Amino acid sequence: MYKFTPQGMVVLALTFGLAGCGMVAKLQRPVAAPETAAPAMTLPAMGAGQSAAALDGSTAAQKAAAVAAPDAAGRVLGTVVVALGSPAEQGFWLKTALVVSPAKGRVVTADGAAVAVDLLPGTGAALLSLAAFRALGLALTDLPEVTVLAE
Repeated sequence: MYKFTPQGMVVLALTFGLAGCGMVAKLQRPVAAPETAAPAMTLPAMGAGQSAAALDGSTAAQKAAAVAAPDAAGRVLGTVVVALGSPAEQGFWLKTALVVSPAKGRVVTADGAAVAVDLLPGTGAALLSLAAFRALGLALTDLPEVTVLAE
């Protein structure tokens, strides 16, 4: 018959504890190097997709009017970081939590480029339309900080 001593209890607890977490098996087996390297991962062929110009339904006249709109002495609502909005939603617009009802306004970048937009209520991150992104000369992956003005 086995007599339980404090040292024996510790050894027993460690043995069962390690066995429960799989450490005993790991300690008993040598780790072997993989015999073959994993095959190189290849990405699926990417389709040509559509260009930003093809997705942007605004006309040259609309772009010119939006960019050439006079600098109104609008009320500054604040600055926001904008991401590209849905290309399916045409026009010049900004969805932002800075407005609670639709209004007319302007978006101005740090380098002074400006475009007239429809200000639309939004939640979360501010989204700027594809047409406005292109009119401001921004890369579609940019996350620029812009100043928002209301007329």
